[in-house]
Amino acid sequence: MLKIRLRRMGAKFQPHYRVVVADARSPRDGRFVTILGYYDPRTDPPTIHLDEAQVLDWVRKGAQPTEAVIGLLHQAKLAPAVIETYNRKKRRGQAPANGAAAEAPAVVAAAAAAETADQPEG
Repeated sequence: MLKIRLRRMGAKFQPHYRVVVADARSPRDGRFVTILGYYDPRTDPPTIHLDEAQVLDWVRKGAQPTEAVIGLLHQAKLAPAVIETYNRKKRRGQAPANGAAAEAPAVVAAAAAAETADQPEG
């Protein structure tokens, strides 16, 4: 299973993070598939740079964002369909919907199709 998660970079006491797609079994700073962006918490305000198209593409392919990445997407106001689908904090205490994981890529695909239909060509 693929996860969209943070990979710690930087020296001691100077962290910054890359947002990567990695296998769930690989270590936090280990092997990854691709880089989707970066996050620097030490700037004021924190710097968040993510490629929304790539995030949506990887979610359609089945990659699941971690809670930290969902928080970054929410702060950067990117990919609202992904946030709505995978936000685990909102769903605490509720029974999981039957087949919720299978619905998630379909919801994101529908949201992406709606976004491209709204944009004029040119």
